Amino acid sequence: MPKARGFCELGFAKIDTDRKKRRGFSEVVYCPGKTREHLEKIARQLIKSKQDLLLTKLDEGKFTYLKKAFPGLRYNPQAKLAYLVRQRKNLPKGLAVVVTAGTSDIPVAEEAAVTLEVMGNRTRRVYDVGVAGVHRLMKSMAVIRKAKVIVVVAGMEGALASLVSGLVSSPIVAVPTSCGYGASFKGLAALLAMLNSCSPGVAVVNIDNGFGAGYFASLINK
Repeated sequence: MPKARGFCELGFAKIDTDRKKRRGFSEVVYCPGKTREHLEKIARQLIKSKQDLLLTKLDEGKFTYLKKAFPGLRYNPQAKLAYLVRQRKNLPKGLAVVVTAGTSDIPVAEEAAVTLEVMGNRTRRVYDVGVAGVHRLMKSMAVIRKAKVIVVVAGMEGALASLVSGLVSSPIVAVPTSCGYGASFKGLAALLAMLNSCSPGVAVVNIDNGFGAGYFASLINK
């Protein structure tokens, strides 16, 4: 495939082969809306260009198809992420911790956690420690306070991000999830609560955007 000006032309897609130089990680492939044949061609070009491969929001059927072409491809079904990464040097020394309010938030949290791991970060998970039983969070504070960056994933009223932020010195990347009943408006209530946090040091990504949170947290950790 022709390569010019930092990208490879595939006709239906232009693969940004300079992304890793600019951002520290290769172009990531968002899978919904793409055919499995297009995904295979994109993945093959990324691998040929010596890029890391991270596929987000990938369903199991398309993963099974891609696995035949790329036997080394790995998949996390909760996160709906597939990945194939090259060996890394100079990994960040800081710890990233991913925290969830409830177990229903775990799929989004796993998207963040796996993204962090694929990008070379030392990562810990602290799940199901929401404000309905705040004593559970307190039992985990020793681990959480060791983190250089913390991803907090919560639906319902999204209060956990403010609570964690008020207890630590590290920056918080807050992820609202679409978990909740009617007036949660599929995550809008949690999003607005996180955006209006009175605790300084909280950055907020879009609803259910675990990947975006993991990526941003990795930039902070590096």
